[in-house]
Amino acid sequence: MISQFFVLSQRGDNIVFRDYRGEVPKGSAEIFFRKVKFWKEDGEGDAPPVFNLDGVNYFHVKVVGLLFVATTRINASPSLVLELLQRIARVIKDYLGVLNEDSLRKNFVLVYELLDEVIDFGYVQTTSTEVLKSYVFNEPLVVDSACLPPLGPASIFVQGSKRMPGTAVTKSVVANEPGGRKREEIFVDIIEKISVTFSSSGYILTSEIDGTIQMKSYLTGNPEIRLALNEDLSIGRGGKSIYDYSSSSGGGTVILDDCNFHESVHLDNFDIDRTLVLVPPEGEFPVMNYRMTQEFKPPFRINALIEEAGSLKAEVILKVRAEFASNITANTINIQMPLPTFTTRVSFELEPGAVGNTTDFKEANKRLEWGLKKIVGGSEHTLRARLTFSQESHGNIVKEAGPVSMTFTIPMYNVSRLQVKYLQIAKKSNTYNPYRWVRYVTQANSYVARL
Repeated sequence: MISQFFVLSQRGDNIVFRDYRGEVPKGSAEIFFRKVKFWKEDGEGDAPPVFNLDGVNYFHVKVVGLLFVATTRINASPSLVLELLQRIARVIKDYLGVLNEDSLRKNFVLVYELLDEVIDFGYVQTTSTEVLKSYVFNEPLVVDSACLPPLGPASIFVQGSKRMPGTAVTKSVVANEPGGRKREEIFVDIIEKISVTFSSSGYILTSEIDGTIQMKSYLTGNPEIRLALNEDLSIGRGGKSIYDYSSSSGGGTVILDDCNFHESVHLDNFDIDRTLVLVPPEGEFPVMNYRMTQEFKPPFRINALIEEAGSLKAEVILKVRAEFASNITANTINIQMPLPTFTTRVSFELEPGAVGNTTDFKEANKRLEWGLKKIVGGSEHTLRARLTFSQESHGNIVKEAGPVSMTFTIPMYNVSRLQVKYLQIAKKSNTYNPYRWVRYVTQANSYVARL
């Protein structure tokens, strides 16, 4: 049960606000934003997703730069409320096509109608896009795709040799195409977030993949879909399925520790041919979530070295090597490294011919930042940084710095080798042939190298 729900912009503007029970003061949105904004200045890092202030519990998630917030005075389950906020964001995105401040302001009547159906007096009624279509009748005002920021290479969907930009998926599930027709198509995302920790000598200490197969359907009539995965896929340690299927595959080349499926997925043939059968609900939903801790080849190798170069100086050398094929390109790479607290100045030296690199020294929190626009597979990049200190180091300088952390996005690449072999849609007629689009994306969840 929640008392209030509101959505704030990055500036703290109140875009949507609904008070369901009148138990929490009306100024809670301003109190929340002020607390979150100045949390870092108190030296405690980012604000946690759940915190209590003056007897009010605040829950929040950040979605595409917007803060979705719920408040309550009771001791509600944090995981339940956070999941509710994510689902509300997903429902709004299904209806509006694109979720941003502009689309929310243009469609505030529709958003409030959705909120009144999703939550009644603080209690959740439904978060199903398909169920809500029976009760919500306002049409969305579609935001012009030309106003959207460029999504970059990670937004490319592939169907054989055809390519479609990711803006194709920013459509409302209830709005028709110009001319009153609805284009029949379905989008599938295989998104993997990887966590890797390297030792100072470059060995992998821990590695884990959190993956999801995300689907967004624009098919009318909800036809049955068959989604085929790798035949040599095994679930559970030793190749034994955690669902007690009598798998004869043994140790397959792709071994998942565990997984779970959407409620619409039928698993009757899954153990035989690794095929998921489902009747997809309208909107965006996760078909399958999975986790993998089996050893895998990391996409990047990071080497970091820091050594003294005099009484008040030191030098940092960072090397990043892409371990994937040369036909794949990673983008939006950002590397950060905490420096000794007595660092006063940093000068940078990039390799000759380096293009699209940015370097910065954040003096407030003593952090080195290195940004690369893109990295082509098989290439290696080096950064040298010369540090100047305000005082001599009386201890081991290596212990004063690091570890190095890295974020990136690699489109059309996945580490686990989990593949969608085919996507079959039940035919309504001989001429029925909807578009099928599949995209693979690998992102860094926690990519850390110790010094």
